[in-house]
Amino acid sequence: MRIGDLIAAGPTLSVELFPPRTEDGRAALRRTIGEFDVLDLSFASVTSGAGGGNAEVRALTRDLVVELCATEPYPTMPHLTCMGYERHELEELVADYAAHGVRNILALAGDPPADGGEPRGDFRFASELVELVASTGEFSIGVAAFPEVHPRSTDRSEDRRRLAAKLSAADFGITQFFYDADDYFTMVDELAAIGCTTPVLPGIMPMLNPTSIRRFAAMNHARFPEDLAARVDEASSADDRLAIAVEAAVSLCAQLLERGVPGLHLYCLNRSEAVIAIVEALGLRPIPG
Repeated sequence: MRIGDLIAAGPTLSVELFPPRTEDGRAALRRTIGEFDVLDLSFASVTSGAGGGNAEVRALTRDLVVELCATEPYPTMPHLTCMGYERHELEELVADYAAHGVRNILALAGDPPADGGEPRGDFRFASELVELVASTGEFSIGVAAFPEVHPRSTDRSEDRRRLAAKLSAADFGITQFFYDADDYFTMVDELAAIGCTTPVLPGIMPMLNPTSIRRFAAMNHARFPEDLAARVDEASSADDRLAIAVEAAVSLCAQLLERGVPGLHLYCLNRSEAVIAIVEALGLRPIPG
């Protein structure tokens, strides 16, 4: 199943997972995936670790994707980063994915070295990886989009031109998380104004851990809702924290759906509670009682 086709027939509902490194983490993820059975997911994606990960992390991503593609009724898509890798490494990995029935790839640049030095490898930009993946097999290719512009961008107009070119070579996009629906729709309007209508899924991250999300937002130069974070931090119990985070996410998702987004992509951090509660509140799936 090609994710581009699913989105065209959408709206879709999807989640992002990450590959656990411990047996306890793997057991927890298996429980989460089982709990997602009630959602009739359109697809899942699996991250490749901070900065694209090392070879060990990339292998964890590969193994989880291959496993889920073989066992779950929906397609699972690996995040594939190019920065820091040689062409032959990427060609071998993409060919391996194709041989195991993986038909969807999220093509990402990855993060430059933390020390500010030049990254090794043959690639610098996600657009180069899109070209490689497209030449290697019949994949449905996704790319990342940043509603508030790319963190390394210095010019908004140029950022949108680069994003439009990348999206035009791909089948769909998925955004970095954001907390203001207007940021997403402004991006879509700016892309449409320069002729790009490739569908872009909004990425939604419930405010379950304000400390971590504040750090992620700083890394991506994204606005962070301090008022929402304060409400979550001040909650008197885990249940109250979950309820506040879900309520805010439901409000954002409702605004997005009302204005016709092609689907929702939920960053679940390998947990099911918030995702199931959001979907149930929105009435997107008949959740068994």
